[in-house]
Amino acid sequence: MDSDQRLRDAAERLALTLSQGGMQKMTARVMTALLYTEQETMTAADLCERLSISTGAVSTAIKQLSQTGMVERVPAPGSRREHYRFPKGVWAQLFSQQNVMLKIMKDAAQEGLDAIGDGTPTAARLHEMQDFYGYMEHEMPALIERWREKADS
Repeated sequence: MDSDQRLRDAAERLALTLSQGGMQKMTARVMTALLYTEQETMTAADLCERLSISTGAVSTAIKQLSQTGMVERVPAPGSRREHYRFPKGVWAQLFSQQNVMLKIMKDAAQEGLDAIGDGTPTAARLHEMQDFYGYMEHEMPALIERWREKADS
């Protein structure tokens, strides 16, 4: 099996895992195709051909991935087609966005604690939840910054 086919197979396995985790199947396939390609950029036509899917499916996936920062459009002088790529640094960016969810979860625990008295099983679970998400909210920015410093060196 050649390396291109091995990359395609690895991309499909990751796409399957992502779709089992809740991502739309075609979105996962487009994302992993861009992640695993040896090309600098891909056009919608490239993605349609590689994945054997419709232009509508590619368009929907690109729109969804662009909104989350997982795909970016790039200029391609001399080409009339839009070119897309998987952006550098996207993993740290995605985890940075998770800080909003960490705060939401911590605040949800506080809301529950405000509604219930201490010393109950519910309060114990909510304190643990609040402590965990508060810890993660505090630690995540420094962790991401250390990663960025490591990646830049």
